[in-house]
Amino acid sequence: MRNIGIGIIGGGYMGKAHAVAYQAVASLFATALRPVCEMICTTTEDGAREKANALGFSRSTADWRVLVADPAIEAVVIASPQEFHRDIALAAFAAGKPVFCEKPLGASVADGRAMVDAATKSGLVNMTGFNYIRTPASQLACQIIAAGEIGEITSFRGEHTEDFYADPDAAASWRTQGRASGTMGDLAPHMVNAALALAGPITRLVSDIQTVHTSRPDGNGTSPVTNDDHGQLLCQFANGAMGGLYFSRVASGRKMGYAYQIYGTKGAIRFDQEDQNALWVYDSAAKAGRQGYTKILTGPEHPDYAAFCQGPGHGTGYQDQIIIEAKDFLDAIATGKPMWPTFQDGLEVSRVIDAAWTSFEQQRWVAMDEV
Repeated sequence: MRNIGIGIIGGGYMGKAHAVAYQAVASLFATALRPVCEMICTTTEDGAREKANALGFSRSTADWRVLVADPAIEAVVIASPQEFHRDIALAAFAAGKPVFCEKPLGASVADGRAMVDAATKSGLVNMTGFNYIRTPASQLACQIIAAGEIGEITSFRGEHTEDFYADPDAAASWRTQGRASGTMGDLAPHMVNAALALAGPITRLVSDIQTVHTSRPDGNGTSPVTNDDHGQLLCQFANGAMGGLYFSRVASGRKMGYAYQIYGTKGAIRFDQEDQNALWVYDSAAKAGRQGYTKILTGPEHPDYAAFCQGPGHGTGYQDQIIIEAKDFLDAIATGKPMWPTFQDGLEVSRVIDAAWTSFEQQRWVAMDEV
């Protein structure tokens, strides 16, 4: 096992999650590469020093260019606001360094295409951060579908629903300003990623997007909300299956409503992230009187579970998903082989979101080859 210097850009919610993951991953998975947390970058020098002390980094900076250029940094993790993703990724590839970038890949489809082009030309490892699909239960769902156990998929219904803005009196913030921070920019990419992973490519779609609460208190009165609260789309997959996706930050009572229902010709699958250690599977071949959904509790037999716990049903949590991402990134660097989801996979998610906006603005079905 050799050391590899890690630099993380961003010290907020996701920056902290990645820092914790790189501190733990080698011990849990015995990876070929042992990450060393060399440097963290945040917006101010004082804040960066505080984050370095709190999260176990050797050094800090307020300039991401300093981090990318530092010879001790051998791989870059981008956990900054998405408007910075493109410039950071392109600089890192130019410096010969693999990149892990949080979703969404960039601030636009054009950003995503530029990032994919740079990644391809560099030949370096690249990954996009979609953590929820990495639960052992969702990895098991992928295996079941790939093995043909539920037959041909005929329908996919998915949602990513939360309620952090269900209260109309909740204060305005950066989350209520700008399209990138709305539900279609924040929550929707996760479920679109799940749909593409589980049901395959989307060929066309039609959408509706709304702002439920058009203004919010800001301490000096009210501020207009300039982005969306919820959205939905109908879609058709390349395999002919029908799809329906819904995304919301105003879904009262939902805390982590990343959920999907998949129907096939031989059975079905049901999952809800609020019960993330269980997968419900229906087998159409069961004899009459014995048919029904079976609740499968995840355990050591399922993907990536055993590294965290030897007891079935004891479960994994949110931070464990980020650790699994770190393991995949390190394995990709060690082997030189691409690990899903690459930047190209992140771009496909961005294309679907872009198509949804086009559909809403033009009030029509949009074919994915238009985007």
